[in-house]
Order: sequence, then structure tokens, then C-alpha cells
Amino acid sequence: MSRRLVLILAVTCAVGVGNVYFPQAISPLVAAGLRESPDSAALVVTATQVGYTAGIFLLVPLGDRLPYRPFLVTLLAVTGVGLLAAGCAPALPPLVAASALVGVTTVAAQVVAPLAAGLLAADRRGAVMGTLLSGSIGGMLLARTFSGTLGEWLGWRAPYLVAAVLVLLLATVLAYTLPATTPPSRQPYPALLAECLRLLRTEPDLRRSCLYQATVFAGFSAVWTCLALLLTGPAYGLGAQAVGMLALVGAATMLWTPFAGRLVDRRGPDPVNLVCMLGILVSAAVLTAGARGGALGLTALILGTLLLDVAMQSGMVANQARVFALRPDARSRLNTAYMTCAYLGGSAGSWLGVRAYGQAGWRGVCALVALLTVLALARHLVALHGRRLQLDETPATSRL
Repeated sequence: MSRRLVLILAVTCAVGVGNVYFPQAISPLVAAGLRESPDSAALVVTATQVGYTAGIFLLVPLGDRLPYRPFLVTLLAVTGVGLLAAGCAPALPPLVAASALVGVTTVAAQVVAPLAAGLLAADRRGAVMGTLLSGSIGGMLLARTFSGTLGEWLGWRAPYLVAAVLVLLLATVLAYTLPATTPPSRQPYPALLAECLRLLRTEPDLRRSCLYQATVFAGFSAVWTCLALLLTGPAYGLGAQAVGMLALVGAATMLWTPFAGRLVDRRGPDPVNLVCMLGILVSAAVLTAGARGGALGLTALILGTLLLDVAMQSGMVANQARVFALRPDARSRLNTAYMTCAYLGGSAGSWLGVRAYGQAGWRGVCALVALLTVLALARHLVALHGRRLQLDETPATSRL
């Protein structure tokens, strides 16, 4: 893979993920423009997110069955049509339907990762995975700012229409730059879906990677779900804009994940996972001080969320490198199983976080993060111990 192609794929990840997040910033503008209640307009965001989860499970496995170039170009083309339909929607119901379509098909980032893994040598896989993840993080962070600013200037339809042009332009670029690939599988579609579940049953390293990311992402989601409650509550008394400003701290993760990928290439995923889990435990301790309020508490929140973001995303690089090394002929199905578990963990974390906040406040949320991380760390230490015993039992001649 050339650097130019890596850059194009990183931009593809940014645009694909950005389509999921930019409607969040313009939901109030949609409510005002279509004369709907804010709760009703929020269905646009929900439809996009539900569609995205469904698209991961239903469409990403097809990456093992279809050539990547026409598959990705078709996904982006349909996404572009969906964005155009959303931008021209005369009322809320067709906007919700178009948003669901966009969510289902804007899974380009989850298709790009297995594609890149198949085009790379093993010693470059981690670094490129980190670069692609940086693109996804950039899309997630910048999408809200882009849509909110553009929506304030030109109305809520403008972000959808501009995003449609970007997606269709990207589809054209990929049609001419992606190399031709041969699908590794000829299984029928129902068998591909069933294979995702079978891989979870038969691949221990896939199961533990899913456990690591599900628990860590659950803690991450709990923190960011409850952060708005803390900042707008009596301890700080800030507005909702403060949460958006704090989220920009995560931009540093874009610079770190390629470095984490190079560490994975040199050291392997297991040491990186260990450091990331320990980092999340430290972040939970630092975040606890955020309950104090004031300048000291805000500083703790900034440092704690930065460490949490870096550790979570770096752990994801390590997990994906481990997963993609398992079965070269089933990388899309492996990624489907992995990402589905991760998003289920994130959804559960948001639910648990709100309840922990209601029962024990911000410190309860931090305790939840620590507990979830300890579960992943305990499983990881068992895996490391088992691997060490296996190496000790291997005859010296075999190792030579």
C-alpha cells in the first residue's frame, strides 16, 4: 500500500464515521426547521445510530464475499443518495427513514480495516491500523463542529448536502484508486452471518479481544455519557458547550494511535493491551478528583479524559491487530464480531453509567470504569500467564 492510498482510506474512515455523528449537533436546528419537538427530532440521531449498528452486522461480512472496490464504491454511492434524500426531506418521517439508510450503509470504516489488513505485511499492519483509526477519530471529533457551524450559517439541510457531495466525490476517487482484490470466501450470505457467531465460539483470541474492547468501551461510554450531567450540575454549573470543548481534548488521540500501532508491530498486541488497561485504571483515579469541582476538578477531568481516550483507542489498535492476524480469509467476519461486541459494550456502559451516577454520583461512575477495567485486566493476566507456561513447556530445540 502506498502512502497516498493509506491517506485516502483514512479520509474514507473519517467521512464514514463522521456521517454517524454530525446529526447530533444539528438536532435542535432540525426541530426548529421542521416545527417538531426536540424529542421527535432526536429520532434522526437514533435512527442513524441504530442503522449503523445494523449495518456493521448485516453488511460488513460481505467484505469477505465481494470484491472490495465495487463493494466500497456501492456503499458510498448509496450513502450519498441517502444524504441527498435527507437534505431534501420535506418532513420528519422521510428524514428519519433517510437517516436510517445512511446509518446502515456508512460502514465504510469497518470495511476499510479488513481491506487494508489484507494488503499489508504483518510488520506494517499495526501502524496503518493506527493511521486509519486516527481518521475515524478525526471524523468523529470534527463532524459535530462542521455540521453545527455550517447549520448555523445555512440551515440544517446544508450539512447533509455538503456531506453528500463529499461522499460521492470519495466514491469516485476510490473507484479509480483501489486495487482489484479477490474475495477470500464463496460462502452464501446466511452462512457469512452465521460464521461471525461461530468465530466467536472457536477463536479464543477473538473472544478475549472482544471482552477487552467491550469492557473498556463500556467504561469510556459511561464517562462521556455522565460528563454532561457533571459539568451542567451544581459542581460546575457550565453549559452544554463545555462538554463539546472537553471532547476536543481527544484530538490528541489522532496523533498517538499511529505510534501505538508501531508499538504493536514491534512488541505485539499483548504488552500494549496491558499498558492501556493500567492507563485506564490511572485515568479512573484521576477522574475521581473531578467530583470536587472548581479549577482543580476541571484540570483532573481534562487530564483524565485525555488519558482515557488515548488508552482506549490504543487498546483498540492492539485488539484489531490481534484479530486480523487470526484468519486472513475471514477478516471482515472477524471485524463484524469484534465491532458488534464493542458497540454492545458501549451501549451497556452508557446505561450502567447513568445508573451509577444516580446512585453514587461521579465517583460511582469512576468506580464503574475501574471495575470494568479490572475484569479485562484479570482476563489478560490469565492469558499472559498461560502463554508464559506454554513457552516454558516448549522444548528448547522447538524454539530454535
